[in-house]
Amino acid sequence: MSTDYQQIASVMKEAAIEAGNQIMGIYAQDFQFEKKSDGSPVTEADNAAHSVIVSQLSSAFRNIPVVSEEDEASHGLADKQFFLVDPLDGTKEFISRNGEFTVNIALIESGVPVLGIVYAPAVSRMFFTPDSARACEESNGKARDILARKAPEDGMIALVSRSHPDEKMEAYLEGFKIKDRISAGSSLKFCLIAAGEADIYPRFGRTMEWDTAAGDAVLRASGGKVLAHDQKPLKYGKPGGDNPDGFVAFGA
Repeated sequence: MSTDYQQIASVMKEAAIEAGNQIMGIYAQDFQFEKKSDGSPVTEADNAAHSVIVSQLSSAFRNIPVVSEEDEASHGLADKQFFLVDPLDGTKEFISRNGEFTVNIALIESGVPVLGIVYAPAVSRMFFTPDSARACEESNGKARDILARKAPEDGMIALVSRSHPDEKMEAYLEGFKIKDRISAGSSLKFCLIAAGEADIYPRFGRTMEWDTAAGDAVLRASGGKVLAHDQKPLKYGKPGGDNPDGFVAFGA
């Protein structure tokens, strides 16, 4: 039986919105954070968003495993088809209250992110795939199709991480005609390229699959691409769930 991508995309969107509501309720209050075993921060917002998303996805699609950053026991559940979730991407941005944090949900099939949603509730921007072939942005209740652009002749806009400055990245960008650099947090960087607002986002060093999957899905659907440093598209469902050497995201 064929996969009903529109139904899955609809449930993913509902789950992301509810998770965003939970996150923003905590964001408006004083909150504490702890350190996980790897040293990264985690807040009650991460856990609240995780609970909402896993509950809604598992209830609607009982046969599709859910792999979430915040559930270590789920990390071995990757299959030919599975959800890959980062309930609150950009926890450092959440803690610093700069608004650049997102809810990330992706559907992976045979190693490929075929659906994705990246929701930034603090800035009211949602990027999503309503099916497996289109990318959209919704802001203030209005949705529009988005397309990645070809690199402008007068130079590219490069996206750089606000939380992860990198000398290798700067050296890599010297090989391109760059007219401007924009700092941004979390998976929004993929989506700005998908929306034609930027052109290239290089990231060196280790990331996790849940960091990239949803943004990768949106960017691919918009006509862009995300390549590992071997020039092949990122694959998902790898043992350990990491992208060990980073990637480069491009527009059309």
